[in-house]
Amino acid sequence: MTDLTQEQVRERIERRLAGRHRVEKTFRGLGIASIAFGILAVVILFSDIIAKGSGAFVQSAVQLEVHYDPAVLGIEQVDEESLTWANFTGVIREALRERFPEVSGRSEKRELYSLVSTGAPFKLRNRLQADPELLGRSETVWVAADDDVDTFVKSLSDSGGGFRGRTSDRMIRWIDQLLASGELKKRFNSNFFTNGDSREPEQAGIRAALVGSLLTLLVTLALSFPIGVAAAIYLEEYAPRNRWTDLIEVNINNLAAVPSIVFGLLGLAIFINFFELPRSAPLVGGLVLTLMTLPTIIISSRAALKSVPPSIREAAMGMGASRMQVVFHHVLPLAMPGMLTGTIIGMAQALGETAPLLMIGMVAFIVDVPGGVTDPATVLPVQIFLWADSPERAFVERTSAAIMVLLSFLIVMNTSAVWLRKKLERRW
Repeated sequence: MTDLTQEQVRERIERRLAGRHRVEKTFRGLGIASIAFGILAVVILFSDIIAKGSGAFVQSAVQLEVHYDPAVLGIEQVDEESLTWANFTGVIREALRERFPEVSGRSEKRELYSLVSTGAPFKLRNRLQADPELLGRSETVWVAADDDVDTFVKSLSDSGGGFRGRTSDRMIRWIDQLLASGELKKRFNSNFFTNGDSREPEQAGIRAALVGSLLTLLVTLALSFPIGVAAAIYLEEYAPRNRWTDLIEVNINNLAAVPSIVFGLLGLAIFINFFELPRSAPLVGGLVLTLMTLPTIIISSRAALKSVPPSIREAAMGMGASRMQVVFHHVLPLAMPGMLTGTIIGMAQALGETAPLLMIGMVAFIVDVPGGVTDPATVLPVQIFLWADSPERAFVERTSAAIMVLLSFLIVMNTSAVWLRKKLERRW
């Protein structure tokens, strides 16, 4: 009877263990499936962005034989005032008519002129300004094609079909002739990195947005890092434990979860309406992002200070060091890697923010590159927002390419934070 009871107990235990193992395997499988699904989603997202944005790094260009005819340009010498009023558009059009002499009629000429970007005359102006000896001479130059032509050329498949858009049949015949003769090619799009924003997709670039982001982040870093570290040191090393410090800690933790647009409203009300600081300036953007990143930096800095063993403080005080010497000579250097990691993560978060900057007017159309923190500027996420709202098809690849650049900066910053933590942290 006893043996039979033990057998039953053993079977019951084995059934329970088998059930636990099944649950554990199921849970492990769900975890692996979740990770695989997340990786798949990221791969699909990145593949879609790269597929749409890679075309922005090349630009269709047309080869023209231009003649800097003083009569067409309407100038007799090369100086700043003459170049301002010179008719470089006429030079471009004359070169196109010479290339296609069979074109006649106003409508045909209008279509012919639309093969070339409206920004092409500015390239000729810069070349003549750099080399005044070109006046009265001819040269072969590559000028950017119009965005409709560029979209059609990039969409051409092996079967010959392409996205027509506003491209007429006559324009397609001219494009085919230029492609067959090698006078229409896809070249590296340097304008994307050297130009500011433009209403013409082929002339639009991210330089102004990149400089605006850099200036905004410099202001944010210059304010948030010392203030955040100082607040963390006070709360962790000096502040007494009472209801007031508990209230401050709770509010700091709550501020870290506040929607970013609330900080934009705060910046609009205080920095612009009350202090009357300039709108759409990196200074105001940096102040708003400072308020947003301070909770993150304070929390990470306090965590870094807590990770320093109490024995370090006790040993330093036992050697006769003052409270300030203990903090700044022993505790702070050991906690600095964690503080830097939290700061870099906070800066990466600030780099990708859009909503608070929209509230302070950094959504303006900015062409010129800002020269200081008080000049009108925009930032890369806002530039992406503006391009995504543009109706032209060519802005789709510009938007995706700008996202690629932004993601590259974010990946570099987060990778740097991980590397610093692994390189500098100490195991106690």
